[in-house]
Amino acid sequence: MTKDRFNHEKLPSRHVRIGPQKAPHRSYYYAMGLEKEDIDKPFVGVATCWNESAPCNISLMRQSQSVKKGVSSDGGTPREFCTITVTDGIAMGHQGMKSSLVSREIISDSIEVSMRGHCYDALVGVAGCDKSLPGMMMSMLRLNVPSVFIYGGSILPGRYQGKDVTVMDVFEAVGEYSSGKITEEELKELECVACPSAGSCGGQFTANTMACVSEAIGLALPHSSGPPAPDESRDKYALDSGKAVMSLLENNIRPRDIVTLESLKNAAVVVAATGGSTNGALHLPAIAHEAGIKFDLFDVAEIFKSTPYIADLKPGGKYVARDMYLAGGVPMLLKTLLEEGFIDGSCLTVTGKTIGENLESVEFDDSQDVIYSAKKPIMNTGGVVGLKGSFAPDGAIVKIAGMDNLQFSGPVRCFDCEEDAFTAVENNQYKDGDVLVIRYEGPKGGPGMREMLSTTAALYGQGKGGKVALVTDGRFSGATRGFCIGHVGPEAAEGGPIALIEDGDIISIDADKGTIDIELSEEELKRRRKKWNRPKTDYNSGTLWKYAEQVGPARYGAVTHPGARDETHCYADI
Repeated sequence: MTKDRFNHEKLPSRHVRIGPQKAPHRSYYYAMGLEKEDIDKPFVGVATCWNESAPCNISLMRQSQSVKKGVSSDGGTPREFCTITVTDGIAMGHQGMKSSLVSREIISDSIEVSMRGHCYDALVGVAGCDKSLPGMMMSMLRLNVPSVFIYGGSILPGRYQGKDVTVMDVFEAVGEYSSGKITEEELKELECVACPSAGSCGGQFTANTMACVSEAIGLALPHSSGPPAPDESRDKYALDSGKAVMSLLENNIRPRDIVTLESLKNAAVVVAATGGSTNGALHLPAIAHEAGIKFDLFDVAEIFKSTPYIADLKPGGKYVARDMYLAGGVPMLLKTLLEEGFIDGSCLTVTGKTIGENLESVEFDDSQDVIYSAKKPIMNTGGVVGLKGSFAPDGAIVKIAGMDNLQFSGPVRCFDCEEDAFTAVENNQYKDGDVLVIRYEGPKGGPGMREMLSTTAALYGQGKGGKVALVTDGRFSGATRGFCIGHVGPEAAEGGPIALIEDGDIISIDADKGTIDIELSEEELKRRRKKWNRPKTDYNSGTLWKYAEQVGPARYGAVTHPGARDETHCYADI
């Protein structure tokens, strides 16, 4: 039966399991308890980011066992392996955050070399923490073997003083504590209840944003991003994901058949419609790069500009990921966006059907208030906006979900690293109306393009969310709110305008028009550029040095290799 379904002579695993010459290779599988009938089936890699680094990842081992059962039940032999994660909530606010974005590339690279080295025929990826989601999806496009992505699920909300809380509230409480609004005892009470279960951060931060993307882009089963990590229905979705990859393998449906320019546009729509993380504008170009598709920050921003904001999710709104799941989840969100013409329903998905076919039985529920109809959005423009101007010729990004004022202009306060900015904020060494600029935190300059949640949360906790702006060539956490602009390009380490400004210069931002400008003449910028020298970094060896040497601009996803456009073959066809 198995041999009738799969063309074994073209599967990568033929290199390790078929023919007399492969006897030594097969002996290793016998050593692990496999029987001949197991070795005669396609090998399916089950990649998981399980670890004990954070609650995001601790349920993934359980879910991967269900994936393996699904693979085994439908004619495949699963081979589980783990990769790393760097958990932003723990890495945030110190030098550890330099490893965060770097981990996305390590995750992709490690999955690639494990799949290549062992000649697996298909892939199911189980991921929970911010960079592991795009990293996993990038590896699927790079390898181009039949693949299914499954999210590990969000954390349950904590309860404090009668309200749902997330880790964002703890970060902001640090600012409240520093300004005397709460006591150390109150801060301690909050930190002990904010994260009550396994799962990724509960708001529409990077993990949940990219989980929604996984469904919208077609790489995950419908509804699979929704149930919280402790929910036992996750095990059924994991089981079904294992079965789904066997169907994809049988029908030779590959990730690059699914992820097209149109499906990337669908994914960008969902980021904006949910008020998702600005990191979506970094990860979508990186995923596109793996498929050989041109889709940069400006392409993403153009879609954001015309997308309505319809999901009332934290940090800009009221609800958390569990609430969206209970309200109808990503399928209901996609349904109203499809009905109003914001997404392309003809895109293929891992079900073997199109987005439109998957949504045929979905009906919009008017009785809930988490997901608004696209006819009557919270805001007519998306929750995330791209910016461009004399200060950021290669673009920048800002999340406007939950913001009332979309214009800001003020004098610059320059900081050459996040720690200096955080110290100034903690000690109230800034004024209302200031534009705090944190530079040399870009992909090369950091290196690693750190997130700035500690600083932005402290500002918000001090009640200054709308009274100052914060601009950086680094990134912002999906949990960031307020007037915070990231991904400024060219970055300071490349001599962009952000490297040339001085205290007191005026920056003007208009998120309505999509502009960010510095009030300096081109002649003055040229004069300053002649005097500028790139600062030295402390990272002159090891992984961060390698990353800084290889990484490209944020505009194109901060990628580290040429991508599919330079391929002469892909792994799936070895």
